[in-house]
Amino acid sequence: MVNTMIHTTRAHEITVRANDRSGGTSTVAFTTSQARAGTRSASARASVGRMPKAVWNDLVIADSDDTVVVEGNHYFPRAALRDDVLRDSGTHTFCPWKGTASYYSLELDGHTSADAVWYYPDPLPAAEMVRDRVAFWKDVSVVD
Repeated sequence: MVNTMIHTTRAHEITVRANDRSGGTSTVAFTTSQARAGTRSASARASVGRMPKAVWNDLVIADSDDTVVVEGNHYFPRAALRDDVLRDSGTHTFCPWKGTASYYSLELDGHTSADAVWYYPDPLPAAEMVRDRVAFWKDVSVVD
């Protein structure tokens, strides 16, 4: 199992999915207040099966067995996302505990989804677990 150390300051839900030694995936869910207090045990629930995928217009644009779920959103490693469908966006938003988010739009074969992918290029310390990761919304579906 992959060991993950998380330092947080707010009570939000975090789920970490990672490969275990047997080739399956393991999931650990806890709140950031549990992580801060050290009250969550190190045990994990085994989750055998398919890996999460981000699907847009019937096209898999990202898949990985290494996602981090924060506030109900799967954050995929940036390297798992297809570059050929990405377009830079000038949109930025701010989250008080994660920091400033940047966005990508999706474009392929005349289809566009503005600002459907977000990421935190320099997350605040409480959100370090989302560094170098992307999440999706709008018309992108994340399926297990």
